[in-house]
Formats: sequence, C-alpha cells, structure tokens
Amino acid sequence: MPPIENWNRLLGGRVAVVTGGGDGIGGAIARLFAEHGALVEAAEIDPERAERLRAEVTAAGGTVRAHVVDVRAEQDVARLADAVLAEHGRVDVLVNNVGDYRPLARFPQSSAESWRQMYEINLLHVFAVTRAFIPSMMERGRGSIVNVHSVEGMRGYPGDPVYGAMKAGVAHFTTGLAVTMGRHGIRVNGIGPDLTQTPQVDYLTGYEDHDDLWGSWAPVGRVGWPEDQARVALFLASDLSSFVTGHNVPVDGGTKAGAGWFYSPREGRFVNRPKHL
Repeated sequence: MPPIENWNRLLGGRVAVVTGGGDGIGGAIARLFAEHGALVEAAEIDPERAERLRAEVTAAGGTVRAHVVDVRAEQDVARLADAVLAEHGRVDVLVNNVGDYRPLARFPQSSAESWRQMYEINLLHVFAVTRAFIPSMMERGRGSIVNVHSVEGMRGYPGDPVYGAMKAGVAHFTTGLAVTMGRHGIRVNGIGPDLTQTPQVDYLTGYEDHDDLWGSWAPVGRVGWPEDQARVALFLASDLSSFVTGHNVPVDGGTKAGAGWFYSPREGRFVNRPKHL
C-alpha cells in the first residue's frame, strides 16, 4: 500500500488530464487537483473558459495548461494526447468529464441524428480519450481513471432514456475497464452526480423560496456543488483509494438511495405515492 506522504498534496507532481475542465464540475476538479500539486492538463471547448481556468489556477500558485479541444473530434483528441505526452512523457490521472443531458427532442419525437449526438457527447469521447492515454499508463504500470457520468445511468430516467442509456454505458465501461486494467496497475472508477448546481444545470433559480423542500428532494437536505464532486474525484484519483477500482459512486445527496420515496412534511413520513408533499 503506497504511503500518503503529504495529505495537503495528494497529487503532488502527477500529470492529470481533465476533459471539460473549464467550468462546472470539471473546473472544480481541475482547481482542486492543482491545489493538491497536480500538473493539470485541461481540455475545454470554450476558449474563454479555458483562459479563465488557466489564469485562476496560475494566480493561485497551481500549474495548468488549458487546451481548446472538442473531444468529439478524433483529430482534437490526438492533438491533446500529443501535446500532453510531448510535455510530460506520461499521464498519471485521467478524468473524463464531458457530457450534456439536454436532448434535442423527447424520445417519441427523436431521430437517429439526435441519438448520434447524444452518443458523441456522452459516450464516444470517453472511449476515444481513454484509448489515447491508457498506453502511457500501461507502460508505467500505474494510473487512475475517473469517469464522470450521472446517477441517471444507474436508475430509470424518465426525462430521456437515451441519455440514461449513454450514462449507463459509461458506468459499465468503467467497471469492465477496471477488470481489464487492474493487472496493469490502473484503477478505473466512476462518479454519478445528481442535483449539482453548475452553469449547465441550474437547480436554484425559481426555487429561492422553497428551501424547506430540499429535505423532500434529497436526503441530505441541500443542493450539491461542483466541489462536492471534485472531492470524490480527488479521493479516486489519489492513493487514498489505492484498493478501490471498478466502482461507480453516486455523489447525489442520497437521491439514488431514496429513489421512489419522498419525504412529506405534511404527513411527517416518507411516502412512495405522494399526494401533497
């Protein structure tokens, strides 16, 4: 078991690639990894977000390079891998974080084109980016991969079953890859967020006067923040989790554990057929 030499620098000197690293969950992961001494290589499709991340991490004393990359494009993934490996000769941590839940249409009105777009933004790039970096990990006999998907990949999602299927694909890829790569010293785990406030998904606007209902919506009684996800990613990326692989961790305030049950303040108990919350 590797010793923890510095609890304040859990990733000291490690090269960490974070896709979708400019903002939201990916941005929080990139910043926290840099705080813990990682040499962060962030992939971000938006140039302004990429530059903002670079400036903020650098000002805080961290090390980051921000690459403007569309991970859906094979040539961009190759360019990212070439740049990282040319600079460092290795990658120690990979966080696949890119994704989007917003369907072009509900399933009865959807098309093959909408399914393809969901596939490219939520699943295909996970394969592509992982394949680009995993040979470096195999050569060195160590590495940690963290795939950020969604709690909707671990339960039925009425909003868009195609999205849920793609996230379930990431979760299963995580488990299968962990079994395949364990003998090479590579750990693979996943994170399934829910109810997390980000620029992409706003859970608070319009609900400012409903703080009393959070106890019904999530067992922990509050909204989640990108930093909640980042702390779990840090655990999974670091040697703190050296005996953990093949797991998909819901970071959801308990929503998956309580799925199907709602706390009714009026009735003072959990109900599975709420009439009045």
